[in-house]
Amino acid sequence: MALKVLNHGRWAALLLVPVLAGCATSSPSVDVTRFHGNAVAQRGSITVVPADPAAAASLEFRTVAAAVGAALTRAGFSVGEGAAGDYEAVVTLGRETYQPEERRSPVNVGVGGSTGSFGSGVGVGIGIDLSGKPKPVVATRMRVQLRRTGDQAVFWEGRAEMAVKSTSPEAQPAAAAGKLADALFRDFPGRSGETITVR
Repeated sequence: MALKVLNHGRWAALLLVPVLAGCATSSPSVDVTRFHGNAVAQRGSITVVPADPAAAASLEFRTVAAAVGAALTRAGFSVGEGAAGDYEAVVTLGRETYQPEERRSPVNVGVGGSTGSFGSGVGVGIGIDLSGKPKPVVATRMRVQLRRTGDQAVFWEGRAEMAVKSTSPEAQPAAAAGKLADALFRDFPGRSGETITVR
C-alpha cells in the first residue's frame, strides 16, 4: 500500500455539488481549512514524511512529497531529504472515484399553440439530452501536519479538498497533489479554523 487512502466518506458527497455546479470553470476550486496556535514556525529546515511509514519508498509518496516540498519552500521553509530537519511535514493523501447519478429524463417533448389575426399554429418541440452518461468524479483530500522533530509536537495542521471530473487534468495524481499543496500553504499559516475556497 502506498499512501493512506480515505474510503467513502461524507466529504466526498459534499464535494459533488461544487463539481457539478462549476464544471464549466477552467480551474477547479479547492476547499482549505487550517488550524494552529499563536506560535507558528515559518522558517527552518523541514522533512516531508508520510503518515504511513510503509509508504516512504513508494513512487506515489515521492510525487506527493515533491508537491508538498515545493509549497513549503514557497512558504519559507528549507526542505531537505533523508536527514531529519527542525520540523516534519506529515502527509496523508486520499483519493476516491465515484459515479454521479444519471438524469432521469433525457428526452423532453413540448407542445405549444398560438393564435393571432393571421391565423393559428401549433408547434411541437423535442429536446434531447446528448450529454450522455455523466463522467466519473475523482475526489482528492490532502492532510498535512507540521510538527517539531524533537518532541513531535504539532504546531500547524491543514486539509485541502478538491473534486473534479475524471477527464480533468487535475484528476491525475501529480496534478492533484500540486494543486492541493499549493492551496494548502498559500498565505501560510492562514487564519486558524477558517475554511476558504482557493482557485
